[in-house]
Amino acid sequence: MATTRIAYIQPIGGASGDMMLGALTDLGMPIEYLEAELGKLNAGGYRLEARQETRCEMRGTYLNVELEDKTRCSPRQLLETVEGSSLSQPVIERSCEVLKALWTAECRVHGETQDILELEELGNVDTLVDVVGSVIGFEYLGVDGIHAGPLVIGNATPPRWAGGYSNPAPATLELIAAAGAPVIGDKPMYEEAGELTTPTGAALITTLAAFGRPAFAVDRVGLGLGTKDPAGFPNALRVWLGELAQAESASAVQQGEVVLLETNLDDVSGLVLGYTQERLFAIGALDVWNTPILMKKNRPATLLSVLVPKDKEREATEVILLETPTLGIRTRPVDRYVAGRQMITIETKMGPISVKVKLLDGKAISAAPEPDEVRRIALESGTPFQEVYQQATEEARRQLL
Repeated sequence: MATTRIAYIQPIGGASGDMMLGALTDLGMPIEYLEAELGKLNAGGYRLEARQETRCEMRGTYLNVELEDKTRCSPRQLLETVEGSSLSQPVIERSCEVLKALWTAECRVHGETQDILELEELGNVDTLVDVVGSVIGFEYLGVDGIHAGPLVIGNATPPRWAGGYSNPAPATLELIAAAGAPVIGDKPMYEEAGELTTPTGAALITTLAAFGRPAFAVDRVGLGLGTKDPAGFPNALRVWLGELAQAESASAVQQGEVVLLETNLDDVSGLVLGYTQERLFAIGALDVWNTPILMKKNRPATLLSVLVPKDKEREATEVILLETPTLGIRTRPVDRYVAGRQMITIETKMGPISVKVKLLDGKAISAAPEPDEVRRIALESGTPFQEVYQQATEEARRQLL
């Protein structure tokens, strides 16, 4: 079995750049290594300090970025600092991706372009340390893929001072909305906590991570601590590190992050159902099917079922609402097992034809010709479809099984 090194970010009490750096340091990234890599930015004016503290009896690492130079820079200046550094190319690219997401959110909030956007807290070297340092940490730990749990943003609160922003910060919400990120709802314990997820924390997670926790073997856990210390919950971010097993051959695997959408339709024609199915497959639906049902007063109706990847849920929902008369859609997450598959072109006496081979533990267990190619050959040769399909299937089995 091949393995992939993955990280799972669990924002148990918020998320910020400092908390992410603290968690990665807690996982084993030496502070000296972080300082040496950040030195490649050629941007001084700060000092790093890592120390062990507790939050609600949980031990973790608090990493403080102490600014000695609070000069503010424009988004372009910060990006040029990263792009002109001697850091590895993957670190430069991912860091710039996070920074651009952050600036895009800020521009939308303030109604300004990057050329004229004036940054307050996000315009100094602290932002570079948080963003670039986090990307450096994931690279140091050999992480191939990053996943994350729902964001903890705290309760909505009014501004705490005149001219201030309410919680959550507008830029944080813009980042969440752009990524369609899941968030934890309001809870009494967050009532007086204020801001828990900062724009930088939101930018790091929504840009670098896919939401959802896959099944994987955890071997290390790091805890990064925030500056708050409420009594009801730990202001901390946890990063799990482990191995995700991947079959070396295409075997049956459990596929998560799949959503089943269903709706009952008692006033829809077959033409509408056919067109809706085409639209759903066009946007990436995994399967679409219709089931005859009886509704109240014994009215015949149709149950429309759609299986989609999680990231296609919203788009598929919009198609169903737009193309059918339904007023509501049921949705639930489902797991499914998927066999390995491979497309192979074989030579037959009728000419070359593509065959779909089903694999289990790397072994071919069935093979079937592609119907579209069977149809083409049948039309070109004048041979019945069933005869072409049978001959192609027998030849595929002989050659491949």
